[in-house]
Amino acid sequence: MYRKSQKPEWKAVDREALKQYVDACALIKETEGEIRKLEKKRKTMVQASVKGSNQEFPFQPQHFKVQGTIFTFDDDGRLRYEQEMLVQQKQKAEELKRRVDQWMPTVPLRMQRIIRWKYIEGMSWEEVASRIGGKATAESVRKQLENFMK
Repeated sequence: MYRKSQKPEWKAVDREALKQYVDACALIKETEGEIRKLEKKRKTMVQASVKGSNQEFPFQPQHFKVQGTIFTFDDDGRLRYEQEMLVQQKQKAEELKRRVDQWMPTVPLRMQRIIRWKYIEGMSWEEVASRIGGKATAESVRKQLENFMK
């Protein structure tokens, strides 16, 4: 199949990356939500009405609207730091997801099916063997994937 000098491209992803793929996808969505919450906090504006009067005679009472953010400079710095940490976390998850997504089409079709069902859909080995059909058993399918991943 492959000569020793040839290395197949599909060795780029290991079993641990496959196990983390589903979590990476979920983490991306959750992190995006957290980032939106932080951005909303930073944009929170407060409006208030204060009383005052003209500076010169006749002094007439007036109402003035005042608005601004409700947090201090320290709060803003903390929110920016949290947002930056979330962005970095999201980038790492996206990198793993991208790596697996690019790798999957380079894998033989049977292995794509096994990997998708086992790692992405979370099926048991028995369920995967049943979906594969034919004379596939849970142990034979598991062994196929194990040999492939070596």
